[in-house]
Amino acid sequence: MTRSGAPEPVLLGSLEEQVMLAVLRTGDDAYGMSVRRELEAVTGRSITIGSVYSTLDRLEAKGLVGSVRAARAESESRRVFAVTDFGLRSLSITRETRDRLWVGVKLRLRDA
Repeated sequence: MTRSGAPEPVLLGSLEEQVMLAVLRTGDDAYGMSVRRELEAVTGRSITIGSVYSTLDRLEAKGLVGSVRAARAESESRRVFAVTDFGLRSLSITRETRDRLWVGVKLRLRDA
């Protein structure tokens, strides 16, 4: 816990970080399928909707994201996600840590 009583930020795994960034990028429209589409569009890789939802559920259990049910039509509702303040702090420390690890690294690609 920090002095303010807030939990210490945590380092995120790669997929956790990517899902949280996709939630931020999709804003008020951050439901499972839109998060999946954003991830696929930006990363260029295919991801299953099950992977997205299991990651969102894990992030919510850790307090890094929250969700609410948002009604769209009479019979349809979506679970919309948002990154919490704790999640924002954790994203920040994850990025800072990754950036520190890259300092001084020079990639030397070998000819294939």
